[in-house]
Amino acid sequence: MVDEKNIEQITRLVMEMLREDSGREEGFMVPVGVSARHVHLTQADVETLFGAGYQLTRKKELMGGQFASNEQVTIVGTKLRAIENVRILGPVRKASQVEISQTDAMKLGVRAPLRDSGDIAGSAPIAVVGPKGAIYLKEGCIVARRHIHMSPGDARTAKVKDKDVVCVTADNARGTTFEEVLIRVDDSFTLEMHIDTDEANASGIKTGDAVVIHK
Repeated sequence: MVDEKNIEQITRLVMEMLREDSGREEGFMVPVGVSARHVHLTQADVETLFGAGYQLTRKKELMGGQFASNEQVTIVGTKLRAIENVRILGPVRKASQVEISQTDAMKLGVRAPLRDSGDIAGSAPIAVVGPKGAIYLKEGCIVARRHIHMSPGDARTAKVKDKDVVCVTADNARGTTFEEVLIRVDDSFTLEMHIDTDEANASGIKTGDAVVIHK
């Protein structure tokens, strides 16, 4: 016969296994931030657009030392189709870049490739117009790949690492599953998944909603 002590040990082991299974089923929950079209600029391009010595001014602090600036520009596609009031994100970068949705790309008449932010080699050309001038980027216009920002602690809890690719599910009326979601890990990051406005509209997701990671 199984004595009382063994019954307690078996019960404890079964309960631990059930908790682990439940955790695997539930996955790791991540809040969502819907990323609207925006622009990153070099300091030289900021000055071309806004005047010599001009510095971007802060409107809202973002993760990783970034900020949404008060400054906005107009972006112009190859067929002279334009989108106004596109916000600039700071601080300035080593290379200027424009991130748009696929719907924006169609409106502008540009063939913006799906890329990770910063990967602009061979990407679409675009013009950017400010109050004091304009710049023409021979490359730099992309549709940003969906991704999840995490701190190292979040990554350990979720059992993922930088540059992993995961599957993410939204448990809402649309029941959308996103595949090929890039994990980005850095000490300065706050936990958040970034999708563009096309993805958000199609899946019925808004900023602040939560999704679940499944490796």
